[in-house]
Amino acid sequence: MSIKKSIIACCSLFLSTAVLAETITIATVNNGDMITMKELSKSFTSENPDINLKWVTLEENILRQRVTTDVATKGGQYDVMTIGTYEVPIWGKQGWLRELDKLGDNYDVDDILPAIRNGLTVKDKLYAAPFYAESSMVMYRTDLMAKAGLTMPKAPSWEFIQKAAKAMTDKQSGVYGLCLRGKAGWGENIALITAMSNSFGARWFDQNWKPQFDSQEWHDTLQYYVDSMTKYGPPGSSANGFNENLALFQTGKCGIWIDATVAGAFVTNKENSEVAEHVGFALAPDNGLGKRGNWLWSWTLAIPASSKKSNAAQRFISWATSKEYTELVAAKKGWVNVPPGTRASLYNNPDYMAAAPFAQITLDSIQSADPINPTVKPVPYVGVQFVAIPEFQGIGTAVGQQFAAALTGQMTVKQALQSAQRLVERAMRKARYPK
Repeated sequence: MSIKKSIIACCSLFLSTAVLAETITIATVNNGDMITMKELSKSFTSENPDINLKWVTLEENILRQRVTTDVATKGGQYDVMTIGTYEVPIWGKQGWLRELDKLGDNYDVDDILPAIRNGLTVKDKLYAAPFYAESSMVMYRTDLMAKAGLTMPKAPSWEFIQKAAKAMTDKQSGVYGLCLRGKAGWGENIALITAMSNSFGARWFDQNWKPQFDSQEWHDTLQYYVDSMTKYGPPGSSANGFNENLALFQTGKCGIWIDATVAGAFVTNKENSEVAEHVGFALAPDNGLGKRGNWLWSWTLAIPASSKKSNAAQRFISWATSKEYTELVAAKKGWVNVPPGTRASLYNNPDYMAAAPFAQITLDSIQSADPINPTVKPVPYVGVQFVAIPEFQGIGTAVGQQFAAALTGQMTVKQALQSAQRLVERAMRKARYPK
């Protein structure tokens, strides 16, 4: 073949591939692991030249609003959506998601931790694949703890957390003893406070779906939260979510931070964390009632039923949630930075366990979270830091706004709980619970 013909053939092949290539739109959250996925996706497109990727990266609350609107209206804007353990079973039952049945022979679904896989399955069908999973834990400054003359237990109480936060607070130096989520939202302050409330003996509803915000247990929970954050938290806490508190901790402004286990890799990364060499980990606190204040969550990749590009979307999801992707991240970023919490094989890997000082705490926290029996008293719902009913997005965010108002002093704890009780009672009557 002549050089001219070779060039023509090559160009024809390139043009043919370009014409045939499908573009899938991926909606995702703006956190570190997802940004890494976008960065490393060049590996996917080089292996799959017939698929182009378009990324829509959003802040957590905005992402939830947009994907919920799109999937409910069958808008078809996205082919792959980043959604959580709350949405998957509800949307799967409503027929809003496509079953993931073409992930490939080598995908190894059985390697996914049962606690995570069960939350993504409806009638034995998998409707989302976990990109990473998390519980919550205590992250703390070991140097400040030692300076205060204290030792963090592996399983601390809320009483100890408050004692340690007081001892570590030095507002003149810009160090605050305790950083907690304050930003209003069902996946922001409500995730933290609901998980906390479980350990205080509180619950959202009794067995007859009657809201319980007028209980002593809820008063004790919210009073502890407001008092602790007012005395030992940073200014402007009501605007702080995961990313804001992460930045505060990494720059040495927090003595204790209680949040997602996925943050372990970020706070121990010497490139981004000024305190990387002084970080310790412990289980989420409890009150001696048999429940710890840890949640259970997975950010997953799912395909809306409205997508016309399901096959290409499943190929991407299979790549992004595979064992091979984990190995790619390890090769490029180090084992400590691989997406955690989803596969048993990761926690059987000695390289990972040696590299990640938070690995065992993460696994223990995930395995101890019980979404079926999340509270001290019996409840009619499933979910640790959320209530797995469609109405929870609305009522959770509304209650979160009341709690944020209590944090800023716009209303008292009693007023915030009274307001939460009224608005949830009204919403549940409108939704005709019990059904």
